[in-house]
Amino acid sequence: MPNPVRPAAFVLAAALVLIGCGAEMPSGRGEERGARAGAGHYPVTIENCGEKKTFDKAPQRVVTNDVGITEIMFALGLEDHMAGYVMPEDKGDLTAVPWRDGYRKTKWLSRKSINKELVLDARADLVFAGWNYGFNEGDGFTPAELERVGIGSYLLSESCRNGQGKARGVMAPLDALYTDLRNLGKIFDVEDRAEALVAKFRKQVAEAQAKVPKGEARPRVFLYDDGRDKPLTAGAFAGPHDIITKAGGDHVMKDLKDSWVTVGWETVVDRDPEVIVINDYGDTGAAQKEKFLKSYPPLANVSAIRNDRIFVLDYADLVESPRNPAAIASLAAYLRNVDH
Repeated sequence: MPNPVRPAAFVLAAALVLIGCGAEMPSGRGEERGARAGAGHYPVTIENCGEKKTFDKAPQRVVTNDVGITEIMFALGLEDHMAGYVMPEDKGDLTAVPWRDGYRKTKWLSRKSINKELVLDARADLVFAGWNYGFNEGDGFTPAELERVGIGSYLLSESCRNGQGKARGVMAPLDALYTDLRNLGKIFDVEDRAEALVAKFRKQVAEAQAKVPKGEARPRVFLYDDGRDKPLTAGAFAGPHDIITKAGGDHVMKDLKDSWVTVGWETVVDRDPEVIVINDYGDTGAAQKEKFLKSYPPLANVSAIRNDRIFVLDYADLVESPRNPAAIASLAAYLRNVDH
């Protein structure tokens, strides 16, 4: 049934009420203006891991892999552009995070590994993942393989390969986070949101740094991810490097020009960390990792073990994610109480 004709004054008054309440205008001219504005934004070209990529429109069915990558999308308010996410079940309580609404609204596609069949079934138009964060030549799941079936990709900047074999990292970890936020802001036409987040995160980091004692020796810090025979740790291009250094610590593996990397226990002993940060995730939880560290004979005389200085952060705090700035503040508070 067609709408009855209404007096012009009534229509004008109703429109003013809607605008005053902040309501969106119904379909019509307002929507057309929005569409024209969006169309005017495109095409956009960004640089991702050294490669220029052009987008003629915002992707509508993005599939993300892993918690940090997924929460970058949620932090930008882009859940409506997602077909779903892939993530194991060992990522903690997702109902307590600031992005819990994003998790509630978005489909959890798989608790196993991401693969080509999964993203094809999801009718994905873009996969946001990274090298060793989903993309892996050994599994045949790569950006090149996706391109062959008409699916685009965006690589997590922390995972960019740097030309030295499969070593990863081309920029400081926090710069990687800010780069991805700004790139995605352009891709999805939400640049204001991206800049607001970058400003918020920079402020959080600056506030934590301002509380770091001046003129004092920084406590030496080692990141323990996992591993018994050899420990997996973080080099200069993984999230923990900036988390440790911005929090007031001296990252003992800062000379390793890679992201996540395996070293020998003799290197850890030689560098004698005063604090060990445990990455809490996986089948071996933080308590088990701490028990191992404290019982492993070669570490008995390491300062962190001798003085019982072990600090736990969650996996999502340590990989590139919107949780990185809060992790810096948390670790900074702990390090302020470490005596040399």
